[in-house]
Amino acid sequence: MFRSFFPQPRLFFTTALGWAAISILVWYWLGDSLGAAMGFQIPAPDAAPVIGIGYFVTPDFVWFYLYYALVTALFAAFWLRRGSDPWRWWSILGTSLIIFSTYFSVQVSVAINEWRRPFFDAVQNALSGSSSVTTDQLFSLLVDFAAIAFVAILVVVATSFFVSHYVFRWRTAMNDYYVARWDEVRSIEGAAQRIQEDTMRFADIVETLGVKIVDSVMTLFAFLPVLFALSSYVSEIPIVGAIPAPLFTAALFWSIFGTGLLALAGIKLPGLYFRNQRVEAAYRKELVYGEDDASRAQPPTLRLLFTNVRKNYFRLYFHYFYFNIARYTYLQADNIFVYLILVPTIAAGKVTFGILQQILTAFGQVSSSFQYLVNSWTTIVELQSIHKRLAAFEAAFEQRPLPEIERLDLIPEAALPSQPE
Repeated sequence: MFRSFFPQPRLFFTTALGWAAISILVWYWLGDSLGAAMGFQIPAPDAAPVIGIGYFVTPDFVWFYLYYALVTALFAAFWLRRGSDPWRWWSILGTSLIIFSTYFSVQVSVAINEWRRPFFDAVQNALSGSSSVTTDQLFSLLVDFAAIAFVAILVVVATSFFVSHYVFRWRTAMNDYYVARWDEVRSIEGAAQRIQEDTMRFADIVETLGVKIVDSVMTLFAFLPVLFALSSYVSEIPIVGAIPAPLFTAALFWSIFGTGLLALAGIKLPGLYFRNQRVEAAYRKELVYGEDDASRAQPPTLRLLFTNVRKNYFRLYFHYFYFNIARYTYLQADNIFVYLILVPTIAAGKVTFGILQQILTAFGQVSSSFQYLVNSWTTIVELQSIHKRLAAFEAAFEQRPLPEIERLDLIPEAALPSQPE
């Protein structure tokens, strides 16, 4: 799955994570100093934020664009010189471009969050009936929002277009890799389905799940400082009382709780999904044999195979029943959790309407990023199942024994037609 598209996957991802960690540390520790030394006017931490489309072309943003291009070029130069993998340009530079565009999309959300305070404060003042807010000021703020939204549309559409091509290249790489080894894998249950359907589903899931995880990580980098700053408006939370950075601490606790709850409730689902694909493949394969061989696909055999299908589906339904109870209960409670935390602050009138909107947005962004596993658990289960199926191919390539579930005989020998002597 990975060696077909990425050069030396283990080493590649290890060095990528290491280089990313070093680049991030250098940026947060020395980024401002290096930028100032290069002539960029880095604003002070307490400087007023830029509202509108100018947010994306401030000196510190321009400096970040150059810094990202530099660290990407150094990493790509190292790997492009190491071999001649046919997909290395897509896997290296394409991945870097997706990460950058995702980060930029997150910054669009930050820009909109910065816009919320002046706009909603102006609305609150206007509704009070004793302010000097004019229609021109409100229209000007709406124009700023429209400009940010236009940038968001362009970035999202362009990113989606590129990611679709990127993922199809990955599917092409897997398809070529497996087809070239067809003689080694043709005896595996459902081999044709795994090459055609599983690679397609793998690509589809990576297109959505992969972008989501990058988006979640980038959102944390962008909104954690915002949430820390906004925590100064909240002195304590109900029951717990005063704690450091209450908004961030509450978001972290709630998200870890939800992740643990859903992981425990859905622990059996990956294996059941995998077995489901096996029993479906065995049933379909016997039907295909019956098209050309009158002795195959006899009612007793089909009845046995379909019984396996039914049993597995009923087990899935049962485990999904209590999993969905846990999942939907948690997600519904999540809708009011932040309001429960903010009740004392709102009742005391310590924040304006604009600040409240910023808190709700920042808390929601950080909380949803931490809840990545909760929101994507069903898709992750499906991906795990597909990974298990495709891993059987790689076991055949490396002449390793197949996993135990792959060796399970779904059709007893007595149920098959007898062969002529």
